[in-house]
Amino acid sequence: MSERPRLVNITMVRRHLTRFLRCAPPAPYSIRLFREGDERAFDEIWLAADTDGQAERGLFEREFGAKIEHIPERMFFAVDEGGEPAGTATAWFNDDWNGGRWGHVHWVAVKPEHQGRGLARALMSRVMEQLAALGHDRAYLVTQTVRLRAVGLYLSFGFEPFIKTPEDQFHWQEVREGLGGMAR
Repeated sequence: MSERPRLVNITMVRRHLTRFLRCAPPAPYSIRLFREGDERAFDEIWLAADTDGQAERGLFEREFGAKIEHIPERMFFAVDEGGEPAGTATAWFNDDWNGGRWGHVHWVAVKPEHQGRGLARALMSRVMEQLAALGHDRAYLVTQTVRLRAVGLYLSFGFEPFIKTPEDQFHWQEVREGLGGMAR
């Protein structure tokens, strides 16, 4: 039996939300905001996309239930030509992170059968635009050391490693080595 890699959280920051990569979704996809009933679509996307065991039924409720009123202007879905959700990302927030109010790029995922088409890039672009439109001037995100493709995506959007401890430095060195071994 193969053992799953240990999930180690790493944080990335973008200290300003000006001049960032803007990407439209590839045809025939489009990006739309959350609609009533999308709670299930969020969970389904994560259950399909997550290979590391973080997703579970009820994830949407656990993560957003207490602040559901913010979802309609902050959660996005990439949808196919039939309107079926293929990916999601959230322009979330934290009023008290690292000494202040920060935008939070949260829960970015694309179903495996839709990956590799630029949907995560288009979702990130839309989330960055929305964070700025909602008055955020900086943002952070948390990912894991095993999600090298995601780290590469976030780096392309101007996010940088957030290193506060020697442990953070160690984990970021592992990520840099992993990124160096990825085919570009």
